[in-house]
Amino acid sequence: MNEVITFSVSEFVTVFNQTLDYAYSDVVIRGEVANLSIRSNRLMYFDLKDDEARIELFGYVFMMNLPLENGMVVEVRGTPRLHPKYGFKINIKSIQLVGEGSIKKAADILKVKLEKEGIFNLDRKRIIPYPPESIGVITSVDSAAFSDFKKILSARFAGLKIYVMDVLVQGDKSSDMIVSAIKQFNAQAELVDVLVVIRGGGSSEDLQSFSSEQVTRAIAGSRIPTMVAIGHEKDLALAELAADQRASTPSNAAELLVPDKKELFNWLSQVVNNLDDHFFNRYNQEVKMIGEKLELLEGLVKESIDFKKQQIANIKQLIKAYDPYLPLKRGYAILKYDNKFVNNRTEYIKGHNLQIELLKKIINVKIESIKDKI
Repeated sequence: MNEVITFSVSEFVTVFNQTLDYAYSDVVIRGEVANLSIRSNRLMYFDLKDDEARIELFGYVFMMNLPLENGMVVEVRGTPRLHPKYGFKINIKSIQLVGEGSIKKAADILKVKLEKEGIFNLDRKRIIPYPPESIGVITSVDSAAFSDFKKILSARFAGLKIYVMDVLVQGDKSSDMIVSAIKQFNAQAELVDVLVVIRGGGSSEDLQSFSSEQVTRAIAGSRIPTMVAIGHEKDLALAELAADQRASTPSNAAELLVPDKKELFNWLSQVVNNLDDHFFNRYNQEVKMIGEKLELLEGLVKESIDFKKQQIANIKQLIKAYDPYLPLKRGYAILKYDNKFVNNRTEYIKGHNLQIELLKKIINVKIESIKDKI
C-alpha cells in the first residue's frame, strides 16, 4: 500500500507549482472573455470560459495588444499558478484575439480612441523623399513579401542603401519585435530616409499585430517618415492609417519609393531632345532678330549720315552765299575804312583814306568831302 504524503498548505502550494512548472510551464488557452476587470489602469482580471468550464486569469494592462471586452474570443499564453492566498489562476504572458469579429471590434474601439488623439490626421503626414538614398526595412527576411520588395526595388533603381531588421510579423511576440525595431532605427545617429514595414497578406488573425496599439503608436511617433506595406486586405490595419504613406503590397511599396530607371532614362532623353529643339529654334529666332535689328540699325546710320551730309552742304552753301568777296567776281568793289568794312554806321573823317578793293586790285583814295544822301 502506497504511503500518503501529508503536506502543509504552503508546502502543497510549492510542490504543486513545481509540478506545474515541470509539466505545464507554458500553456495556450482559447476561450471567451468574461467578468473583465481593470484596476488602477494597471492590473486586469477576467475569466476565460467555454460552454462547460471557466478559469480565472491575471495579468497587466500593457499586455493587451487591442482593447478587450467581455464576449471577445482570445488565445491566452500564460503560466498556471496556485497562489497561496488567491487560489488557482493563469498568469498571462500574452493575449491574441481570435476570430474576425473579435479582432474587428477591438480594432474599431482602438481606432475611435486614436482618432480623437489625431493619430490618423492627414496634416501629420510627411513627404517621403523620392527617391530615397537609404531605406530601413522591418520585415521577416525569409518571407516572399521581402523577396518581391527587393527584386522590384533592384530592377527599378539599383544602388540604394538598404538596412533590414528581421522580425516576426505575426503571433504574440510580433508586436513587441516590430516596436523594438522601429525604436532601434529611430535611435541611430544617422537616420535612414524612410522606414518601410512589410508583410504579405493573411487572415485578420495573422495581421492583428498591425492594428495593435503599440505598433500603431510606434509608427505614428517615428522620427523617420514611414510606409506600411501589407498584402491586400479588405480592411486597412491601423498601422497603415498612422503611416505617412501606405502601399497595397510590398511590390507596390517598391514602385512607390523609386522610379523605373528605364522610364526615367527615356524621359530624360525626351527632355534633352526637346531642349535641343527648343534651343535650336530659339537660336534661329535670335539670329533672325539680330539680323533684322542690324538691318534697321544700318538704315538708321545711313539716314543719319545722309542727313549730316546735307547739313554740311547747306552750311557750305550758306557760307558761300555770305562770302563778302564773291561780288568782286561780278565787278563789284569792297570799301574799307581804317581796314574795316564800311557800313551805314561807319563814321568818316574828311581827309582820311578809303581802300577800294577790286577783284585784282586795291585802290587807295582820300576823302575830299562828306555829304548826307537826300
